[in-house]
Amino acid sequence: MKLPFSHSLQSIAELIDCRFIGSPDFLVTGMNEIHQVETGDLVFVDNEKYYQKALNSSATTILIDKEVECPKGKALIISENPFRDFNKLTQHFSPVEIWSKKNQDIHESAMLFPNVTLGDKVKIGANSIIYPGVVIYSNTTIGENVIIHANTVIGGDAFYFQTKNGSHNKLHSCGSVEIENNVEIGASCSIDKGVSGVTKIGEGTKIDAQVHIGHDTIVGKNCRFAAQVGIAGCVVIEDNVTLWGQVGIPANLTLKKNSTALGQAGILKNMEKGKTYLGSPAKEAREEFKEMALIRKLPEILGLK
Repeated sequence: MKLPFSHSLQSIAELIDCRFIGSPDFLVTGMNEIHQVETGDLVFVDNEKYYQKALNSSATTILIDKEVECPKGKALIISENPFRDFNKLTQHFSPVEIWSKKNQDIHESAMLFPNVTLGDKVKIGANSIIYPGVVIYSNTTIGENVIIHANTVIGGDAFYFQTKNGSHNKLHSCGSVEIENNVEIGASCSIDKGVSGVTKIGEGTKIDAQVHIGHDTIVGKNCRFAAQVGIAGCVVIEDNVTLWGQVGIPANLTLKKNSTALGQAGILKNMEKGKTYLGSPAKEAREEFKEMALIRKLPEILGLK
């Protein structure tokens, strides 16, 4: 999430009543979760396991729960609870508000059926068709010639919680969704907004009914997802990937260009370019088919047939 205008390190620290290390005039231009940080962004870290990842990331301001050596060219904000204070900041700059049709940009050729609901800062391009019951949350951009079928939800909150002392604490979602040209999305799908970055669906991708795509996932061009595919957050799906029915993809994986997952595959590691996967946990299809053939021969091998 980029801030409306740059803020000084001191002013950001004062908003959450924390001390800082660095020049008071050091600029903060945005806030992002670790997967999508850029220069000028603030990121939080509250686990020593991930200190180096945060400190060495592109983020230039680190909200952290322990005083450490500050990398050159960066600044620190020391907090007892970085998760809580990151939430305070995102809620301050991007609060939940009643939708009032502010800053909507709907092309005159777009076709919106009855009972379509739009948030603020929604853009819909030329010749796009939005069917009844679709809900498009704020901060969503939809390109040209896009079709979204009935009862789909675009831009719902990220499923992102910190579990502590038996409670699940929600991280405030303030990101966006971008759907490029010539995308088709089936009925009753859900595409979550980024936590603080963007969830993106690439040009020409076709999505069947009842598909879920999690926060901050990046889908490439000309992909195909069949019904009931479930994709978690922060997945990178390159161009021309095919996922057949009921495929499951956990977080933080990369599915390389032209790869395919056959029906009900449970993908637990990155999919390599041009390969086809089957099974749960999934293996390369040729290997899985060989194992299935051998299993059928077990009764004969064991003298049971």
